[in-house]
Amino acid sequence: MPNDAPKKTPATEEPPTHYIKDKTILGLLKRRLIRATKNSISGLRYAFKKEEAFRVQSFLMLLALPAAWWIADTLNEILLLLFSAVLVLIAELLNSAIEATIDRVGMDYHKLSKQAKDMGSAAVFVAIVLAAITWLLILVD
Repeated sequence: MPNDAPKKTPATEEPPTHYIKDKTILGLLKRRLIRATKNSISGLRYAFKKEEAFRVQSFLMLLALPAAWWIADTLNEILLLLFSAVLVLIAELLNSAIEATIDRVGMDYHKLSKQAKDMGSAAVFVAIVLAAITWLLILVD
């Protein structure tokens, strides 16, 4: 059975985003948005693949979604529960980025490297404590 569809040539294919000739502000925003989205997805994939803490917290987030519907009485409470859980994931991503940057600079011990990594870890800890308090207060209410 012959294929009646016209054969795609380089002139009929959609160009990659970096070849788009649209020089308008909208075109620029579209290219930047596409590139930023690809980079963000790549970062999430890497975090899920390589960062055990991110995988654990993502799993807990999946458990938190239905629990939030069951625990909360109002939409505001549901949003507070979900935002507090997402905040933990955001803090973990930032902590992983800090650690990767410090490791990129050098693996030898330095006091400032330790301080930066410890503060990134502290940010995750604060987010977890905030989430736990939020969940506990809404659960008790």
